[in-house]
Amino acid sequence: MLEKYPVMKDAQPFYFEGNRVGILVSHGFTGTTQSMRPLGEAYAKAGYTVCGPRLKGHGTHYEDMEKTAYQDWIASVEEGYRWLKERCDTIFVTGLSMGGTLTLYMAENYPDIRGIILINAAVDIPEMAAGKDLRDVRYLDAIGSDIKKPGVVELAYEKTPVKSLAEIVKLMEQVKKSLYKVTCPALIFVSDEDHVVPPNNARIIYDGILSRTKELVHLKESYHVATLDNDQQLIIDKTLKFIEENLLTRKELHLTEGIYHP
Repeated sequence: MLEKYPVMKDAQPFYFEGNRVGILVSHGFTGTTQSMRPLGEAYAKAGYTVCGPRLKGHGTHYEDMEKTAYQDWIASVEEGYRWLKERCDTIFVTGLSMGGTLTLYMAENYPDIRGIILINAAVDIPEMAAGKDLRDVRYLDAIGSDIKKPGVVELAYEKTPVKSLAEIVKLMEQVKKSLYKVTCPALIFVSDEDHVVPPNNARIIYDGILSRTKELVHLKESYHVATLDNDQQLIIDKTLKFIEENLLTRKELHLTEGIYHP
């Protein structure tokens, strides 16, 4: 699918080359890489190799998004994953909202992923499921910029294509029924007040995945776009700690088995 419109300023994909540990960073539905860039920059500053792909049909115009299917969004994330695989031995994946849905998809289908970080991830949004069947309506109002912090604005579409609602619903249904395939360590952030994704999604995910190591972290000072909100630094700090702990765990395991090679 060829996009008709140019990429908006601050919506470009970002790449930072660092060490042999990679972090794949995915933005959400109707959003852009702008919502994830502060996290990407922080992870790069910590020395990691970071890839923040622009999801197909996003960051240009909602008419472009209308022409995409959920498989296009999966392909965008998989492309970023392949970029990291060429440079890294170990990969973590993190995502906001539908980016969290895509993160779960990756963990379900790529068992070599070392760990996942979910931020208000979506697997069940009744309002979207109802909206996908609207007749004689092409666009709905925007869902972006649900942020508690004054003066902060998310770069996102001002309209939501009804056709795209049908696509994200299909993606969520597919991911939700395969949660049992997720066995890697998982760090799950959830805003207690979220006007886009019902907070109970976090519990559905926590209970559905089979990860032995999993943690649910409540964000009390942020709405949906928590990566740009008051809890941004908390997300960064806990993510870096999560990555360090899980890298250490693997190193200790390999030393015990006598197969670790630095």
